[in-house]
Amino acid sequence: MRLATWNVNSVRARVDRIVDFAVRESIDVLAMQEIKCKAEQFPFEQFEEAGYHVEAHGFSQWNGVAIASRDPLTDVAYAFPGMPGFAKDGAAADAPQEARAIGATVGGIRVWSLYVPNGRALGDPHFFYKLDWLSALQQYTTDALETDPDMALALVGDFNIAPTDADNGDPAVVPGFSTHVSPPEREAFAALESAGLTDVVRPLVPTGYTYWDYKRLRFPKNEGMRIDFILGSHAFADAVTGATIHRNERKGEAPSDHVPVVVDLDLEGPDDDDRPMIF
Repeated sequence: MRLATWNVNSVRARVDRIVDFAVRESIDVLAMQEIKCKAEQFPFEQFEEAGYHVEAHGFSQWNGVAIASRDPLTDVAYAFPGMPGFAKDGAAADAPQEARAIGATVGGIRVWSLYVPNGRALGDPHFFYKLDWLSALQQYTTDALETDPDMALALVGDFNIAPTDADNGDPAVVPGFSTHVSPPEREAFAALESAGLTDVVRPLVPTGYTYWDYKRLRFPKNEGMRIDFILGSHAFADAVTGATIHRNERKGEAPSDHVPVVVDLDLEGPDDDDRPMIF
């Protein structure tokens, strides 16, 4: 299986480019974030013509997540247990949930396409919402893997966190002054790893960014950030055989400000030819 995650920054604006990438790169499962449309506005037809099943979750022109798969998607969920909502006044009680998570099972893997809240600014109500959201995600992960330690679980998407200094090449993003690199955010990312997840891309692609701001010539200067991740449980991580960050998708006409991150998986396991023969 080849699985990819991509913050597409409007699926309707870039549907031809997205489908072309998926077909050209033989993507089996594509998790998308920031689709920026209601589910009924999603361009299903183009994906279906290319051989994909799609589940989408969106409420408006903001946020939104989706999963496209060559195989049918089952057990679809539009929020993980305990996922908090957000109200503009910062009130937590009965705050409406945003379209930031969609989960489905395909090929024996439980995949979540996630668009973690941005945080906006240190001290902003959205920043504390982000931390609460990540805490709930960590609790879900802990509970899921305690219930089924051998679950092949993949949390993929735009995490809006650069977990180490090496993941931040944007001079405008400064520790102590900016979101994405603050100690609480990095601690929340580390808590996901402590819950039983592994960044399966870093060992295979130790350098490179996944996002470059449209402003200030960030991409030509390679002043980007690595904020898009594929985190997997041990059962998922053990199946990973390769990984790539598709930097060239930031080039060309009207690109997203993010690029796809891809992993290859061997779900068959090792050959069993050395087992004793039974007659």
